Amino acid sequence: MKYSILLFLLIITTTNSMAQLKSIPQQEISEEYGYIVKTGQPMPDLELTLADGKKISTADMKGKVVMLQFTASWCSVCRKEMPHIEKEIWLRHKNNPDFLLVGVDMDEPLEKVKKFAADMKITYPLALDPGAKIFYTFAAKGAGVTRNVIIDKNGKIVYLTRLFKEDEFREMKEVIDFLLQ
Repeated sequence: MKYSILLFLLIITTTNSMAQLKSIPQQEISEEYGYIVKTGQPMPDLELTLADGKKISTADMKGKVVMLQFTASWCSVCRKEMPHIEKEIWLRHKNNPDFLLVGVDMDEPLEKVKKFAADMKITYPLALDPGAKIFYTFAAKGAGVTRNVIIDKNGKIVYLTRLFKEDEFREMKEVIDFLLQ
């Protein structure tokens, strides 16, 4: 009897862990999240300047699944989330030509951004955001910085996160995997 119960629990656990999305979840984004963009909208037109000087425009992102991770060195929640992004998303997908991840560092100088990346031991690219112009294209003035925006290959915003919530982070990873199928 004990073995039957253990086998049953193992089957359920395995089945749940192997479950894959069949579509992108419909999100109800609370106003408290502070977004001024919505899922279903096209990504705003922008140009990112990476810490290494390379520039990436919205046009360069077309045809790719894009994750924009908004961050800052002073943000403790960002620091908690970034190792998970590195290990669970970046290292898994960095060699996929259909995927692009860029951390967008809110209003900090180049040397601080480079030190932040080194301190956090992340290898995904960070972009500079002087005056937080890019950030405020997605979020309202005064909104908190820890957030991720997932954009599909057609340039449409499909998933938004705020803070580092494990369930939301797990679902975001599933959305990325679904979009890359």
